[in-house]
Amino acid sequence: MEIIIKASQLILSLSVLIIVHEFGHFFFARLFKIRTEKFYLFFNPSFSIVRIKRIDKKWRFSWFSKNPPESWDAEHADKTEWGLGWLPLGGYCKIAGMIDESMDTEHLRSEAQCWEFRSKPAWQRLFVMIGGVLFNVILAFVVYAGVLCKWGDDYVATRDVQSIMCDSVALEMGFQNGDKILSVNGKPVERFSDVQKRIALYRETEITVEREGKTKIIDIDYYKYASYLAGNIALFPSVPFVIDQVSDSSINRDSGLSHGDVVIGIDNIRSNNMMVIKGSLSKYKNSEVGLTVIRQNDTLAIPVKINEQGLMGVRLKAADDQIPVVEQRYGLLSAFPAGVQKAKNRIKDQLYELRLMVTPKTKAYAKVGSLLSIGNAYNSSWDWHRFWNVTALLSIMLAVLNLLPIPALDGGHVMFAIYEIVTRHKPSDKFLIRAQVFGMVILLIIMVFALGNDIKRLIFR
Repeated sequence: MEIIIKASQLILSLSVLIIVHEFGHFFFARLFKIRTEKFYLFFNPSFSIVRIKRIDKKWRFSWFSKNPPESWDAEHADKTEWGLGWLPLGGYCKIAGMIDESMDTEHLRSEAQCWEFRSKPAWQRLFVMIGGVLFNVILAFVVYAGVLCKWGDDYVATRDVQSIMCDSVALEMGFQNGDKILSVNGKPVERFSDVQKRIALYRETEITVEREGKTKIIDIDYYKYASYLAGNIALFPSVPFVIDQVSDSSINRDSGLSHGDVVIGIDNIRSNNMMVIKGSLSKYKNSEVGLTVIRQNDTLAIPVKINEQGLMGVRLKAADDQIPVVEQRYGLLSAFPAGVQKAKNRIKDQLYELRLMVTPKTKAYAKVGSLLSIGNAYNSSWDWHRFWNVTALLSIMLAVLNLLPIPALDGGHVMFAIYEIVTRHKPSDKFLIRAQVFGMVILLIIMVFALGNDIKRLIFR
């Protein structure tokens, strides 16, 4: 069921992104009076689930057909065929007179018509090709604004994290449990979740921490750890060990422990960190040990029993209640500029992440994933908040990746249009066909590589 829910969210999200992206191309094509022959959600090799065309002011339908009725193309070639394919790996807007991934070159055998893409000036073709990216960015603006208006923006402020917990890799970098993050490259970081991003994406590797009352600078080996920090949580806010309840059935019901006691030490170990204290309890199984606790303004020493599982038999206060959360709320008017700013920040992050991926020394290319990785970004239960956040992020990723100067992508067509505008020389049709084939081969290699990474992770996880 979990797989079905994640797959459903992924397909719905991709459907929204594909429709919006292709509509961007469609909008500018129609604006410049270029015919759009087909507009499809999903690909339709061999047959289409449904074909739709408006003829003589009536919508005509064709279900599960290999080809549309002959009258549609013969008599109404200037009308767009709308359709739903069966292969949910993308979609397309087929623009008349354009060399695209369909590799349909039949139109090249005749003179360019006034309603064809190839007959239009380069600046108009540039807008048609950049339209998909533009509409994806606009979608991200709108979605982020809607999310902020409905749910707001909650985060943990770095200044409120009094100490951190580290995984094994963070310890190897030079961090220690109990450190307090003060700054990154000499600048404070507002959101605790941004600390790792500043290191991995922005190459800000000088971390200032407070350790046992003293200031210490940790210098991260960027090329060794950037890829890890970009894909894993290595630093966690430290949660205090606060007792919520001692039940009547607990072995420590008569120990003197009380609701609200904050444990700051066990035996000769001094720490207020939940994970440190819980980890230390296992050393004292089936024995008695002294706890140091703070109760209101008093510091108390209380002997407690530890059972054979290494537990005290007390219920702790929930971690979520221990970490202060900054809650930002937005009205309808204030949400839009905040959404625009959030989208701009995500675009910046994506550009830096792309730089990380193409830097061989970081080995971040091993993190590249296919649709399997994207599907894991969704919750196992349907969560509209996360769904729309992931959709907005994917919209930005789609926009950024589509601008790469690879011929099979929008960025390749944009590159050729700009070249023509600057040089006043249009690349030959033969060159464009070869470039399109080359670009498709490159994309296929990337897709196979990404899928291979995912399969490797599934096998060796």
